Amino acid sequence: MSSAPNKALWPGLLLATLGAIAFSGKAIIVKLAYRHGVDAVTLIMLRMVFALPLFLILAWWAGRGKPPLTGRDWRVILGLGFSGYYLASYLDFAGLAYVSASFERLILYLNPTIVLFLGWLLFKRRVTGRQLIALAVSYSGVLLVFGQELHLQGANVLLGAALVFGSAISYALYLVFSGEEVKRLGAMRLTGLATTVACLLCIGQFLLLRPLSALQTVAPEVIWLSVLNATACTFAPVLMVMMAIERVGATMAAQTGMIGPMSTILMGVLILGEPFTPWVAAGTLLVMGGVWLLTRWR
Repeated sequence: MSSAPNKALWPGLLLATLGAIAFSGKAIIVKLAYRHGVDAVTLIMLRMVFALPLFLILAWWAGRGKPPLTGRDWRVILGLGFSGYYLASYLDFAGLAYVSASFERLILYLNPTIVLFLGWLLFKRRVTGRQLIALAVSYSGVLLVFGQELHLQGANVLLGAALVFGSAISYALYLVFSGEEVKRLGAMRLTGLATTVACLLCIGQFLLLRPLSALQTVAPEVIWLSVLNATACTFAPVLMVMMAIERVGATMAAQTGMIGPMSTILMGVLILGEPFTPWVAAGTLLVMGGVWLLTRWR
C-alpha cells in the first residue's frame, strides 16, 4: 500500500533534482563565457535575448482564460521583475567575474537566511534562538570558503562576494513581496511576466551602455553558451521546479534543491578546473547544514 505514494513522488523528485542541477549550471556557463573576453552587460543581454521568447510564451500560456491584469498588478510585476530577475541576475553575473562558481553558489544558497532576516526587519517576525544558531552555522561556512578564495584569488574576491550577496538580497526581496501576487496570478504566470520585464531591462541596459557594434566582437562560443544558458539553465529549470512543486510540494522540492551547491562544485572542478580543498568541503557542509536546520526549525 505504501509503495504507490512513494512511486508517485519519484517524478516530482526527479524534476526537482534536474531543475537544481540545471540552475547550478548557469554559473559554469558564465565562467566559460568570461574566458572569451565578454563583459557582464553584454553576456546577460545575450542570455535574456534568447530567453525572452520563451518567457513570453510562458506568460501567455499561463494567463489563458485568466482575468486581465490590473494597473496594480503591472506595478507589482515591474517591481518584482526588476528586483528578482533583472537586478539579481546582473549582480550575480558581475560577481562571477571575481569569484569561483562554487563560492557563488554557496552565497546564493544563503537565500532562506536572508528571507528570514528581511521578515524580521520589515514585518517584525520573530526569530528564534534555534534559527540564530542555524544562521551562525551557515555564515561560518561562507566565511571559511571566503578565506580560501581570498588566499587563492586575491582582494577582488571581496568585490565579487559583495556583488553576489547583493544578488541574493535582491532575489530574497522578490520572494518576500511576491507571495500575494503568486496567489492572485499563479506562479507560472507571475514568473513569465516578471522574467519578461527583466529580459527587456537587460536588453535596454545594453543599448544604453554599449554600442551595437560591440556585438561584432563577441566570440561565437559566447553566443552558443548564451543559448544554452537561456534554455537549459534558465527556462527549463523554472518549468521543472514549478512542476516539481505541484507534485511533491514546496518543502520537499526545496530540500531536493540542496543538490545544487554540490553539483556546482563538481562541475566547477571537472569543467573549470576549480580547486576542491578541505576548506571548501567544510564550508559547503556548514552552509548546507545551516540552511537545512533553518528549514527544520521554522
